[in-house]
Amino acid sequence: MRVLPAQAAPALCGAVGSALDAAAPDGGPAFAASYGPGPGEAQVPAPLRNAAFAYDNALAVMALTACGDEARARRIGDAFLAALAADRTFADGRVRNAYRAGPVTARPVLLPGWWDAERNGWSEDRYQVGSATGNVAWVGLALMTLHDATGEARYRAGAVRLLTWITANAAAADGRGFTGGRDGYDPEQAPLPWASTEHNLDVVALGTWLGPEGAGAARAARAFVDAAFDAKAGCFRMGTGPDGRMRGTAEIALDTQLWPLLAVAEPPASWRRALPCAEARLAVTGGFDFNDDRDGLWVEGTAQAALAYRAVGEGKRSAALLAGAMRERAPSGLLYATREAKVTTGLMIGPASTGPDFLYFRRPHLGATAWAVLAQAGWNPFDGKSLPANP
Repeated sequence: MRVLPAQAAPALCGAVGSALDAAAPDGGPAFAASYGPGPGEAQVPAPLRNAAFAYDNALAVMALTACGDEARARRIGDAFLAALAADRTFADGRVRNAYRAGPVTARPVLLPGWWDAERNGWSEDRYQVGSATGNVAWVGLALMTLHDATGEARYRAGAVRLLTWITANAAAADGRGFTGGRDGYDPEQAPLPWASTEHNLDVVALGTWLGPEGAGAARAARAFVDAAFDAKAGCFRMGTGPDGRMRGTAEIALDTQLWPLLAVAEPPASWRRALPCAEARLAVTGGFDFNDDRDGLWVEGTAQAALAYRAVGEGKRSAALLAGAMRERAPSGLLYATREAKVTTGLMIGPASTGPDFLYFRRPHLGATAWAVLAQAGWNPFDGKSLPANP
């Protein structure tokens, strides 16, 4: 059993737990909705109304574990295991990017969607029903968190199965790293040929945590991450384009600068330069934007930065960033995804997008809240270990 971090935040812990209880008040395996209505909204848009993103719920597992709430963490973990065992189309060990929020009682496990009155039919979002490599790895990290907390082999077995899917379905042709996963509607999902530095960091962490069974995947992903670091600029590139060529640093993303310092054990000293890179190009008043247009504060990323600065011993900067994130609390207790009404990322959701449509809005967000719990607790989600407190 892992020792509970001493500084998990009771108020935020309660908000994450309440989000799960709101989705499934009677207990049992369940997924929590990722978003709630923002200021002036009666409800979120239809594509988000019953969406429980796998990444957000994986983070909730980790946050609840850091809070000492193993029972609720297990409810989400058991929902992921059910999804692995009972997909409506595939039996190859993948998880989807999102599931339907609420109790997980049906088999196959339900995917999100909505009734489209104009079409007079059921609609689904192609990204939500796809399987991104990074999201699959995050679910594996959540299951390893539960394995360490409970000692139950079934959680580790689930994580192994997820990494097996990644290595079988997303390995790059040159053997260096992993591509984006699968996109589109059942059953004809298409491979995503680009590769993300963020996704490869997730695979480094999962493979490392699994030990010998994951060592090969961890090495391959680490080779990609090493190549993504631009030593001249001191910044990490976001990854490759569909042609397999590494992108430059004209455009960068915040999480790609932060996660190398958390996901890789004993990262090279030169990687510390990614923090000044982020400060110079992504900082806004109170925290950080997602990208360098600096059009607002990204709350989740600001909480990630608080944890990254704690990891490198910069306690004052960590505390200031966490305070900036904590100011964005909704009446529900969850943190908003943004401080401003909308924050752009410069990214497209998927290959069917016609422009940069990956946006964050000022809505209560499960993932942002979970990252703030982890930052306050000093819990590294990439290895399940507590970071030392620093002045």
